[in-house]
Amino acid sequence: MESETSDYPYATTEDHHHIPIDIFGSKKHAGLPRGILSFTDASGNIMFKVHRQPPNPNFISSPPPKDIKLLLDPNDTPLFSIHRHHNGNWKCYKGNGDGEKELMFEVKRTVKTFTRIELEVIFAGERLNDDVCDLRVIGSPFKRSCSIYKDTDLVAQSSLMYKLNQIYVSRGKFRLTIFPGSIDHALIVALFVVFLNGRK
Repeated sequence: MESETSDYPYATTEDHHHIPIDIFGSKKHAGLPRGILSFTDASGNIMFKVHRQPPNPNFISSPPPKDIKLLLDPNDTPLFSIHRHHNGNWKCYKGNGDGEKELMFEVKRTVKTFTRIELEVIFAGERLNDDVCDLRVIGSPFKRSCSIYKDTDLVAQSSLMYKLNQIYVSRGKFRLTIFPGSIDHALIVALFVVFLNGRK
């Protein structure tokens, strides 16, 4: 495990990484304004929230990002600032992205059809210049269904909340299963937020 963790500077330090965990996403949480995407544990406790950040007129990047989303913890502390650019690519920075920004990873869209997208994820660091794909995200944002791979290993997988004999399945709530590994759960959720907006 130590050798695997050393390859990824965003390794989790939590004790539950030996078993898969389920995180549930919805824009209808009783404790939040309607329309705010939140991720909860099986008991309904908020783990992460996603807020859209208004454009900053003083943003020094050229060209400026088309859209910015903040991934927050339950106490509204910014964990990641997720920037969507006009070319369909994304960049994710640590914290709220203000001031001196620390790039965490970059996402490039390689496939875009009506029913499917594929994304390549490159972690920041020396390998960013080598254009080596660290993770791949494959799925359908409309169906809230995706798989995240590290090489051939399944890192995480999402799906709608299907029930036995249910004809209509709501797209308003979905499950994200994170499998045992070394990558921080917040980073995986940030990738899933990119995936949900991957066709834009």
